[in-house]
Amino acid sequence: MARFKDSGDPPAHAAQDTGYRRADVSRYQAERRRKRRLGVAGRVLIVVAAVLAVGAAALAFWTNDIQRRMNDEQVVDTELRESLAEEKAPSDPYYVLLLGTDGRPGETDYRADTIILARVDPKSKRATLLSIPRDTKVTWKGETMKINGVHTYAGAAGMVQIVSELFDVDIAHYAEVSFDGLSTITDAMGGVVVDVDQYMFDDENFDVVTELQPGVQRLDGEQALFYCRCRHFVDGDYTRMRHQRTFIKAMLSQIMSSYDPVTIVNLVNATADVVTTDLTVSQIVDLATEMQGLDVETGIYTAFVPSVAEEIGGVSYVIADWDATAEMMKVIDAGGDPSSFDEGLFGYQKGDRYGSDEDDADDGATDDDATGANEADATEGTAMTGQGSSTGSGSTSR
Repeated sequence: MARFKDSGDPPAHAAQDTGYRRADVSRYQAERRRKRRLGVAGRVLIVVAAVLAVGAAALAFWTNDIQRRMNDEQVVDTELRESLAEEKAPSDPYYVLLLGTDGRPGETDYRADTIILARVDPKSKRATLLSIPRDTKVTWKGETMKINGVHTYAGAAGMVQIVSELFDVDIAHYAEVSFDGLSTITDAMGGVVVDVDQYMFDDENFDVVTELQPGVQRLDGEQALFYCRCRHFVDGDYTRMRHQRTFIKAMLSQIMSSYDPVTIVNLVNATADVVTTDLTVSQIVDLATEMQGLDVETGIYTAFVPSVAEEIGGVSYVIADWDATAEMMKVIDAGGDPSSFDEGLFGYQKGDRYGSDEDDADDGATDDDATGANEADATEGTAMTGQGSSTGSGSTSR
C-alpha cells in the first residue's frame, strides 16, 4: 500500500477550513460587539424612559395637588361653575370676578371685603380693573343689602350672579384671596414695590404694621396688608380701593418683568392654599404667557363704579349711578379707558401709581411738593381716625 510522505504542510482543505473559521470568528465577534453596544444603548433608553415616566408622574401628582388646593370644593362648587360662562375662544376678551375676603383656610363663613371686576384681553395684552364698592346698595332675592352681603347669603356663586346682572356681562372665571393670603403672596414674591401716595396711620385696627411713610418702597406681606386694608382717609373706601388697584398693578408689573414659567408655577405652588379659583394651573401659566409683554403703565386701565356715599335708615350705603355705569361698561367692553367717568367724583385721583425696582433704588425719595401734599393728606386722614365717614372709614379692618 502506498504511503503518503509527511511534508510538514497541512492539506489544502485544512487551510481552507482554518481560513473559514477565522472569518467566522471575526464576524461573530463583530456581531457580539454590535449587540453589546445595542444592549448598552437599550438599557440607557430604558433608564431614561423610566426616569421620564417617574418625573412625569411626579409632575402630574404635584400639579394635581396644586389644583386640588386652589379648586377648594367648598367654594368652587357645582353652583359656581354653573354660574360662570364659557370663554368664546382662547384669545377673546373675558371677565374675571376677583374677591378679597377676610376668610381663613377651613372657614366657610366670611365676608367679601374687596370686589373687582376685571376684563382680560390676551390678544391686545390689555386689562381693565373696575372696583365695586363693597357697600354698594343692591337688591338680592327681594332684600335690600350691601353687595358684599350677597356673599354671606349665597357665596361665590351669588357674587358672580349679582355682578353679572348689575354690569350686564358674562363672567368666565372667579378668584378669591384672603387678606392673610395677600401677605403670603407678597412675601413669596420677595416683596412688592409700591409708590405710597400719602402718609398712612391706623393703630386701632392694625397691630403689626400701623403706619407707612409716603414714597416708593418695597412692601413686605404685613405692610402690603396694611396698605390695601387701611381706610382711614377723608374719602374712606375710595382711597382704599385705589390702593388695591395700585397694588395689583405693581404685582403684575413685577411678575411680568421677571416672567418665566418656572417662576409662575413656583409662585402658584407657594400660594395655592390662600388663593381659590376655578382656573387650572395650565390656564394660569397660559394666561401669564399670553400677557407677556404687557405694558402695565399703559396696558391696564383702572376705575371705580360712579357712585356716592349715603346714609339710609342709619345704614351707610354707596349709591351707584347705574346709568353712568352702563355707559362706562360700554367703553370697558370695547377695550377702552373708563377712567374719565370718575373725573370730578369723590375719591377720584388721576392714575393709579405704582413703583418699580428702579424706583426702589430711590429709597422712597419724593419731591418737596408731593411731600407737602402728602403731609396735608396725613393730617386730614389722621383726623378721621375713630370718627368714621359717610363711607365708613371708622369701621374695623375686618
